[in-house]
Amino acid sequence: MNDRDQYTPGPASGAEVRKDGDKWTLILVRELRHSPEKVWQALTDPAHLREWAPFEVDGSLGTVGTTVNLTWVGTPTPLATTVTRADAPKLLEYNDTRWELEAFGGGTRLKLWHNIDRRFISMGAAGWHICFDVLDHLLSGTPIGRIVGGEAMKFGGWQRLNAEYAKQFGVETPGWPPNAPKH
Repeated sequence: MNDRDQYTPGPASGAEVRKDGDKWTLILVRELRHSPEKVWQALTDPAHLREWAPFEVDGSLGTVGTTVNLTWVGTPTPLATTVTRADAPKLLEYNDTRWELEAFGGGTRLKLWHNIDRRFISMGAAGWHICFDVLDHLLSGTPIGRIVGGEAMKFGGWQRLNAEYAKQFGVETPGWPPNAPKH
């Protein structure tokens, strides 16, 4: 049995939603036991991103003005993505995503701001929650492998997280996959 077989995501936590009309922003905060420099590399290096993130890029995200193709897992069409802010190892911004890194207790407080369609906000929170867990394992030297997209939705704990975040955010739990039971 490997670490992935042992992995179960913890309860929904560290998340909030900011609403501005039809624009909803998911904000997730996670404290990691790793230095901001190490976390920065995981957020900007394509090889690291392929190990934990729900997307892939064909170049580094570490430099302002760089344009890369960003492809979300399960979506065939890459999105031309330009890095609009990159202040290593503190702030990274591109498209509808903002990462803030703050040295905290010998590690890093990582904050993700992600604009997302309100209908999918709890699903996004559940997915990012699992991605952050996978990132933490990767940086700790005990990788469990990327768990994203449709695979994440089938993974033990994802449906529970989706329902917990929906309740926290005051939204209806989306029934995805379509035949999934609503909680």
